Amino acid sequence: MTTMIKRSPKTFSDSLMTMNGISKKTVEEHLKLYQGYVNKYNEINEKLGALKDEDYEKANQVYSYIRGLKVELTFAWGGIINHEIYFDHLGGKGGSPSGDVASQIKKDFGSYEGYKKDAKATGISARGWVWTAWNLEEKRLFNYLGDAQNAFPVWGAVPVVALDTYEHAYFIDFGVNRGAYIDVFFDNINWEKIGSNFSKLAK
Repeated sequence: MTTMIKRSPKTFSDSLMTMNGISKKTVEEHLKLYQGYVNKYNEINEKLGALKDEDYEKANQVYSYIRGLKVELTFAWGGIINHEIYFDHLGGKGGSPSGDVASQIKKDFGSYEGYKKDAKATGISARGWVWTAWNLEEKRLFNYLGDAQNAFPVWGAVPVVALDTYEHAYFIDFGVNRGAYIDVFFDNINWEKIGSNFSKLAK
């Protein structure tokens, strides 16, 4: 038996509902998906807490009840954390970063424009997510690509920016034009919040 954990959805800034280019409708629908991940995470945890001896005895790497729960728990958990990072730094005024994160971006990408070019190309290439993450061992920022909610973590790398590239994040507003969505994403990002988080992380 595992310890039962129940997670509650976070609340985010009201500014999410008044962004330029990303509609209130898109945000409302997107938040419903986030809530769904929270609900499924709680449901899976409840089922893990109710496992019987026979469930443990029937564990199998091809298929078993416990394998299904454990795999899908990582998907639900990724869906929660990825979206919490994403929504937490949206609703800002865009612009360019400043302070420590700006200096690190310049060091690792040559310029802020170089960073955005790399992030956009990574986002167009991704099937699910882009994470600008601080690599604790290499001491650099890097744009990691993920094709699913549970494609992260990259060991020893901590996300500071999360860009959702699933169609639900942009299809209402942009149709198939993902590149335009990525541009608008950066227009609405809160670099002050990201910079504060990065400064604590990179000490």
